[in-house]
Amino acid sequence: MPARRTGMRMSSTVTPVMIMHMATIMIMVTIIITIMAIIITTMTIMAVTIITAIPMLMAANEPSRVDAFGGMTDAELAALYRLMTWLSPAFPVGGFSYSSGIEWAVEAQDITDAPSLKGWLAAMLTDGSGFCDAAFLAQAHRGVEADDLRALQETAELAAAFVPSRERQLETSSQGRAFIEIARAAWNCAPLDRALASCAGPIVYPVAVGIVSAAHAIPLAPALHAFLHALVSNWISAGSRLIPIGQTDSQRVLAALEVDVAATARRAISATSDDLGSATFRADLASLRHETQYTRLFRS
Repeated sequence: MPARRTGMRMSSTVTPVMIMHMATIMIMVTIIITIMAIIITTMTIMAVTIITAIPMLMAANEPSRVDAFGGMTDAELAALYRLMTWLSPAFPVGGFSYSSGIEWAVEAQDITDAPSLKGWLAAMLTDGSGFCDAAFLAQAHRGVEADDLRALQETAELAAAFVPSRERQLETSSQGRAFIEIARAAWNCAPLDRALASCAGPIVYPVAVGIVSAAHAIPLAPALHAFLHALVSNWISAGSRLIPIGQTDSQRVLAALEVDVAATARRAISATSDDLGSATFRADLASLRHETQYTRLFRS
């Protein structure tokens, strides 16, 4: 009798248990795919954030960035701040105690009111000590800027010798000394020390302003305008106390001299030693006669 083969036959029927296993597997695969998508999205956002932030941080650390206030750079804002401080009437150089000969001119009745004060100051500014002082400031500034210490020393010596009277010498040298001492105490820097070391004699006021401005990298043009504005303002202050005139008239005189200040600054910025000179003989005479004036409120 031939042998009978026996075996097990696989059933093709799908049971409920198998359906549950397949559903569980599909759910797990879906969860894994979702988690991977979340991780990829998070990493992409972080990468974009870092790439965007790096230029912003670099721009914030740039020293010459443009400030949102008026479009000025940090260096320009610092220069403006220092000029306003150094040439303010509150800066303690003692300018309030000098009149540059205006006191004698008032006593001699050369100056009697606001219009005559304006005329006198316009002459001093454009053809007298105002222009010469501005020219010396410009030459001192260029000497420091170019690191030409020999030229700086020559400018300092010529400016000190150019003063027409003993009282004017006291006025400009004492203010120059005070200006440098206070500027070094509060805003000292290596270029300023180097420049001052080359000047052996006294440093008059305009040369001192030129040296300090250049040492702090303040451009020449705004330094000249600020200096001349401070000079004229001090003259007007002396005149308003001597004549006297009111505050409104004083401001009218200052406003009327705006064009003369700008013109003097433009001339001085390109002037050489050959351009120096004064034609204000009456103002020079006033500073000389002030020395023997009987009643005086000012030191010059």
